[in-house]
Amino acid sequence: MNLIKELQKDFNKATCDRIVAYVGNDQERFSVLVDAFLNCEYRITQRAAWPLSYSVKKHPQLIEPHLKEIITNLKKPKLPDAVKRNTVRLLQFIEIPKSLHGITLNNCFKLLHGKKEPVAIKVFSMTVLANLTREYPELKGELIAIIEDQMPYASAGFVSRGKKVLRQLRKI
Repeated sequence: MNLIKELQKDFNKATCDRIVAYVGNDQERFSVLVDAFLNCEYRITQRAAWPLSYSVKKHPQLIEPHLKEIITNLKKPKLPDAVKRNTVRLLQFIEIPKSLHGITLNNCFKLLHGKKEPVAIKVFSMTVLANLTREYPELKGELIAIIEDQMPYASAGFVSRGKKVLRQLRKI
C-alpha cells in the first residue's frame, strides 16, 4: 500500500481503518505515516492524523521514536485542528517520558486555555494534564481551577469530561 496515495483518496472511517490495519505493529510503516503527518501538505497532514492516533492506541510503543517531534509540532502556529486534536488524543494513551513532561504540560495548558480551541482539543488536553498530575500533584489546583472556570460556559462534552477529570483529581 502506498500510504500517501491512500491519504489522497476520499477519506472516511473505512480508509482510516484500512491504513491502521496496514500499519499494524510495523515501525517502518508507522514512520511513513508519521512523516506524512508532520511533513506533507495540509490535506494529507489532516488525513494522516486520524489513523496515526488509532495506531498509537493499538500499539503505543510505535510512537516512542517520534514522540518528541510530535509534541514539539504542537507549538507550530496555525496548526490544523485535526493535527492538534489527534496529537493530544494519542497522548492520552501513552506513558510520556519525563524528559517531555515540561513541553507537554505547556502545550496542553495552552490548548485548554485557548478560547477558540474546539471542545475535543480541550477535553483531550484536560485528560493528558490530569494524567500528568499524578506525577506533579502541585499542578492539581491549577487544573481544577481552569476546568471549574470554563464549565459554566462550556459544551456538554466539556462538562462531561470536566466532571470525570475533577473526580479523578480530587482523589489524588
